[in-house]
Amino acid sequence: MSRYPSHLSPNITPTNRARVREPSGVFSLFQPQQIQQFKEAFSLIDQDRDGLVGEQDLKDTFASLGIVPSADMMEEMLTSRPGEHGGSQPSAVEDPRDRGINFAMFLTMMSEHLFEFDPEAELVEAFSSFDESDSGTVRCDEIRKWLGETGDRMSQAEIDRFLKGSFTDRQGNFNYKEWVKVLRVNEDDNDTEAQT
Repeated sequence: MSRYPSHLSPNITPTNRARVREPSGVFSLFQPQQIQQFKEAFSLIDQDRDGLVGEQDLKDTFASLGIVPSADMMEEMLTSRPGEHGGSQPSAVEDPRDRGINFAMFLTMMSEHLFEFDPEAELVEAFSSFDESDSGTVRCDEIRKWLGETGDRMSQAEIDRFLKGSFTDRQGNFNYKEWVKVLRVNEDDNDTEAQT
């Protein structure tokens, strides 16, 4: 018997326990402005604004991107849970009401992916997709086209600043492998300064 009145007791049953038990420390991993950005991203996906990214939310989001997801892909996204990204099989979600992801789960999953992210390898891989000869360089006109026309488009002034300097040779090639190495050194120096 609870020492609190029944109307004050939480309604935790086996079917809704998964939604209630979330890693609360995940919010301490991010700055408030980062959490706000994740909230904005989550709200873009949670189109019905019910606090849970469900099947229809995912279908609508994919449709807006011109993507038709497979049934397996949808099932994996709806039933995946934090802590399952390392190649393990997703746990079975038996209750249809437990399908989907709330914001705390979303934030936890984002933290898992961000903390395993190796910026150097990711950047080299991204640039190497344009480097057919595996020379470590990419034509500046290709970079200019992609940075100005896709994703978070950069202005011409931003692209000029990016391509200006010692990483671009006279033939118009950008040495991305050297640029990434310098980024890593600068990042390591900033981390060292922050610790002192």
